Amino acid sequence: MTILIINGPNLNLLGQREPGIYGSESFDNYLSKLREQYADVEIRYFQSNVEGELINRMQADGFTVDAIILNAGAYTHTSVALHDCIRAIKAPVIEVHISNVHQREDFRHHSMISSACHGVICGFGLDSYRLAIESVKNLAPSK
Repeated sequence: MTILIINGPNLNLLGQREPGIYGSESFDNYLSKLREQYADVEIRYFQSNVEGELINRMQADGFTVDAIILNAGAYTHTSVALHDCIRAIKAPVIEVHISNVHQREDFRHHSMISSACHGVICGFGLDSYRLAIESVKNLAPSK
């Protein structure tokens, strides 16, 4: 099984950015733990602060990976382009947020991409990514 995790804008600053909301662990450190925990899964990773690069990566891998876990960051609330891309690719996309966006500013309460995604996980800190992997593994047909 191959899963691509894509993080959007400002998520390269995890561990430094607003630790009261996002925690103090870097994503690179967390990713190492995920790869160790899920040694049977190929976990690819991509991060960009540029919307078009996120779309390019989803289009490049979205027909070959088993699933995409997407934390689109602030683009979640603004990007029709990401929504359209998610609808265009084959791989199911799980929308992930570290914080509970519904407990935050009003503009974060609406996602432009949720209706195109297979599911949404939010509010469990970095563990939201692990929960997404578990959900993807449950989607996979038994072999």
